[in-house]
Amino acid sequence: MRFWTAIGLILVLSAVGLTYEIAAGRVLAPFFGTSLLTWTAVIATVLAGFSLGNALGGFLAEQERGRALRGIRAVLVATAILVALSPLVLGLVYALGARGTGGMLVSVVLAFFPASVLISAPSPLLAKLAVEARPGREGSSLGLVLAAGSLGAILGAVLAGFVALPLAGSLATFAGCATATLLCLPFLRKGAGDARAWLSTLLGVGFLAAASLALGPVCRYESGLSCIDVTRTGGAVHLYSDRTRQAAERIGPPEAGADLVLPYTQWIWARMDRDLGPAPSVLFVGGGGYTLPTQLLAARPEAEAVAVEIDPLVTQVVRRHMPRAGAAIAATGYDASEGDPGERRLGIVHADGRVYLNETDRRFDAAVMDAFSSGSVPAHLVTVETYARLREIVRGPVYVNLIDVPDGRLARGTRAILASLYPHVIAVEGPITGQGLANIVMVASPAPLAPLDTLPDGYHAATIGPGRAFTDDRGWVGHR
Repeated sequence: MRFWTAIGLILVLSAVGLTYEIAAGRVLAPFFGTSLLTWTAVIATVLAGFSLGNALGGFLAEQERGRALRGIRAVLVATAILVALSPLVLGLVYALGARGTGGMLVSVVLAFFPASVLISAPSPLLAKLAVEARPGREGSSLGLVLAAGSLGAILGAVLAGFVALPLAGSLATFAGCATATLLCLPFLRKGAGDARAWLSTLLGVGFLAAASLALGPVCRYESGLSCIDVTRTGGAVHLYSDRTRQAAERIGPPEAGADLVLPYTQWIWARMDRDLGPAPSVLFVGGGGYTLPTQLLAARPEAEAVAVEIDPLVTQVVRRHMPRAGAAIAATGYDASEGDPGERRLGIVHADGRVYLNETDRRFDAAVMDAFSSGSVPAHLVTVETYARLREIVRGPVYVNLIDVPDGRLARGTRAILASLYPHVIAVEGPITGQGLANIVMVASPAPLAPLDTLPDGYHAATIGPGRAFTDDRGWVGHR
């Protein structure tokens, strides 16, 4: 084998390995969310597979040349199949009842470990062939082998994060990884230009592409940040991101006070209606279904709102599928990162909420913190530093929505943050789901808060014990 052929194969397979790793973290989100724990599990599992694969590949590299090449070709075929089927395996394990941290770990190992072992198994043989191809230049050859592996990993990370996942989605990314793996096969034959070798490879690529398409998409709409589904049930349209319901809106003629479907939004709006004046300026961190900004602007003709939503796809889906919120965006929405809004009252910023807080010079009368990554609050948005910055730019109350177990670590840590910055904090808790979780909604204010006359059905005052306030250094790590 020629030296640069071996180097090229090492680069391609390294790129495939890193693309696969990042795609694994993305496709895991609809089942188990996105958190420090899920990414730790994916990275550790894939790296363990790479390690074992390199060790086993070393023994294969010691075999007779022809036998070793045949073995590597078989490994690559198996790799392509396992890579393409990884999302299916993950879905099957989840369907069989895998839940919680333990279920997530089992799912990650079963879905992603086998392919991770195989994708790295060819590397020792390719490294050996590259070194042998340049007698007397072993040092520089080995250096280029290592450089090709690193460069391929960088290329794979960039392709996954900036191109494949945002533009093509997770299933297509897995299919692309499988295809790239199969396209390496003809170069591992004695006659790399053999038409029959290329024909059989292309047939295999076609089969894998058809199989991937037959699996169907993971969700209806997908970007690098969100996996979104929209359903219409119970007289309402529901928006789900990574299988967590983010928003809902009634279908049919508007009814006064009845447009908000989710009870936590009803409580937040009841508080806002009680706490705020006739012309408030309100910051919403987390656009979601834009139902609360829509309600505010409808009930307060002189109010203004800025909604910070990290994923433009969410806004596009809302405009297409949620009639009232979509109409509000069309009628009053504007890009708050540009120019004068004129008569429009709903500013939309597609950015990370923390980045916006750090950079904005605007001031607000109130804020709603309702940003989620899958089923949990992003760790960098629930820290003392985040809320201290909010305290600087928001004159009035801050409303916070969480999903946690009753008196859980997230609820205790968040309340500790709010209590350290505001003299008045109220928390309520909704019904507990089958997973033991509930919406826990809080309001913190520099001024006394008048009690509400009623609470949404199933809601009651929350009992939250003392906890450690999360910081940028020691933050929330996700539900265990």
